[in-house]
Amino acid sequence: MTSETITANAAGTWDIGGLTVGRVGFGAMRLTGSAAFHLGTPSERGRSIAVLRRAVELGVNHIDTAAFYFSALRSANELINSALSPYPDDLLIATKVGPFRDWSGEWGTSARPEDLRGHVEENLRQLGRDHLDLVYLRRMRQESIAEHFGALAELRTAGLVRHLGVSDVEPRHLAEAQAIAPVVSVQNRYGFGHHAPATEELLRVCGEQGVAFVPFFAIAGDGGARGASTAHDEALLTVAHAHGASPAAVRLAWTLAQGPHVLAIPGTGDPAHLAENVAAGALRLTAEDLDRLNTAHRATGGTPES
Repeated sequence: MTSETITANAAGTWDIGGLTVGRVGFGAMRLTGSAAFHLGTPSERGRSIAVLRRAVELGVNHIDTAAFYFSALRSANELINSALSPYPDDLLIATKVGPFRDWSGEWGTSARPEDLRGHVEENLRQLGRDHLDLVYLRRMRQESIAEHFGALAELRTAGLVRHLGVSDVEPRHLAEAQAIAPVVSVQNRYGFGHHAPATEELLRVCGEQGVAFVPFFAIAGDGGARGASTAHDEALLTVAHAHGASPAAVRLAWTLAQGPHVLAIPGTGDPAHLAENVAAGALRLTAEDLDRLNTAHRATGGTPES
């Protein structure tokens, strides 16, 4: 098989709020331009729409987005709406609220609890939906998330939101949220070489509780929002060479190997990269590969939590 014929089914599935989703999904951040947010040049609209439609053709049924994913000319939510509406019944669209960007693209003051309904309604309008499948509260450095998460729980009770998740949190924040309403998913920065002790603990706790763990920047590495890293550890390159795979594919395969509850949401605006990312879900690392990579990962030391 080639990367063009391997589908998202190759990575297996996981249950999020009663909906079975593929463990390789799609992140919409890079649909809008050459880099996320206002860091690059706007994308070609037709190609971005084609990427979304191709993702669904390849079996992707988990898309991660946000109203604050936009560039000068493109909105990720609008592209998703244009490409995929009416939405397939098995498609889960996850969005996140909390951060705020003004119309010039600059980051503004993060949401207060009373602002979150407006954030949810903006996502609803852009996506053309009457409910959101999954909404993450993105923590913006506050010590407690109880008041913000409580506001989202009220929107869940009102029917605007089906399921809730938390993002950029520590284990104590997950417990705080769970005391208010069910949490089906956690989204933190995590990937090979990004060793953050609190996130490693979250990974373990989510596995024990059956909560989905959905890392972002799993492939990008140190490149973050600007794009995939070109700096690769020797262990990563060795494993990639042994499998005839790209370093990005090995990064994604390593991430998925951390547990059946771990999902991936690699993003791209390039159809070829999309196929490669989906195909990486079929890459099976050996025990020797994982030992080599885990040793290198631990050697990176601690990374301060944001």
